Amino acid sequence: MKQVFLGALSLLMCGLGTTAIAADATPGQSATTKAAASATVPANYVIGPGDVLSVVFWRDKDMSVDVVVRPDGKISMPLLNEVDASGQTPEQLRVALTAAAGKLIEEPNVTVVIKEIHSRNVYITGNVAKSGPYPLHGELNVLQLISMAGGLAEYADSKSIVIMRTQNGKNQSFKFNYKDVIAGKKVEQNIQLAPGDQVVVP
Repeated sequence: MKQVFLGALSLLMCGLGTTAIAADATPGQSATTKAAASATVPANYVIGPGDVLSVVFWRDKDMSVDVVVRPDGKISMPLLNEVDASGQTPEQLRVALTAAAGKLIEEPNVTVVIKEIHSRNVYITGNVAKSGPYPLHGELNVLQLISMAGGLAEYADSKSIVIMRTQNGKNQSFKFNYKDVIAGKKVEQNIQLAPGDQVVVP
């Protein structure tokens, strides 16, 4: 019965995508063009290490480049050298690049497109079929992550699952009783996961 339930849960994944984000200073570009070049990202997305960005200077192609955000949060740009990207929204980075480029060229017209997201992951470890990192592209709760991980193993302690979170430098933990939640009890335990959360299944 558990497998049937988990199979049904997988259907919940279909609607997790949200609108693609491109910070664009060119009103004339069509939405179709943006979507084709962009990853699907959540509305509250901020750039992080490992993410792949496409920075386009519309009248200065020599400055246009696809870049990977380094572990130190910076990107390397032609002429502009090192630029801080991590922790900024695409629009904030576009504004920063426009200001920096404005010292070198006249009226720079910049677009920042998020091509790939690698900085937003959640993790599940312990007695599940497939432990490891999973991308967090939209809203995802604990039950959905367990389903993505192939369900609980036979000898998992389903009553003692813990969600570990670090927020503003402070460690937090949340208890999750799988049997209660699937029975419709204490469903508030089925929290929405945040980037970096780790679900531990003993």
